[in-house]
Amino acid sequence: MQRSAVIACRKILRPTLPTPVVHHHADIFLNHRGVDTKKGVVGLLYNHFSLLGLRPFLDNKNMKPGDNLFEKIEFAIRKCKLGIAVFSPTYCHSYFCLHELSMIMECNKRVLPIFCDIKPSELRVHEDNVVNWRCSSKDLRRFRCAIEQAKNTVGLTFNSTDGNWSEFLNNASNAVMKNLVEIDGGEEIIMRSIGQHKHIIDF
Repeated sequence: MQRSAVIACRKILRPTLPTPVVHHHADIFLNHRGVDTKKGVVGLLYNHFSLLGLRPFLDNKNMKPGDNLFEKIEFAIRKCKLGIAVFSPTYCHSYFCLHELSMIMECNKRVLPIFCDIKPSELRVHEDNVVNWRCSSKDLRRFRCAIEQAKNTVGLTFNSTDGNWSEFLNNASNAVMKNLVEIDGGEEIIMRSIGQHKHIIDF
């Protein structure tokens, strides 16, 4: 009796190893200007894609205190399948937006541009901003090249003031799914999306 009690105590006190956390790479990297779109278009896109079973990367959703900002973002860009560049009125005022866009292009990732409250012809890297950033002439060339590539890529347009949000989200999700299927066949993506949809219905 005493021996069985000792064994029972050992089982209770035996340390339980934590279940390993599986980290999945993001399917989509959301490149955007936070002050313009994080609480609107980009936030809705992130939630919508997540509900579809996709894995979007958004800095304030996928990063925690203590993470190295540049390392985490660079890793997400290199591992993602598709980059979504959400262009907005002050997008080109941000060094970080342009740096991320350039990196997406340099990693040969497919880019889906979304022109939100701005026309492609209005996108340009301003000289005044470059002086404030103190960036090199090489970076300036990178940024301008990336912007030109994005301007010459077929994308989506949206007016956040009087646009149809439901229609926009539907068009964005269709465009994303088509691109992901073209990139790697999309079988895993489709199965995940079906599984997520079934989970929502069952719930």
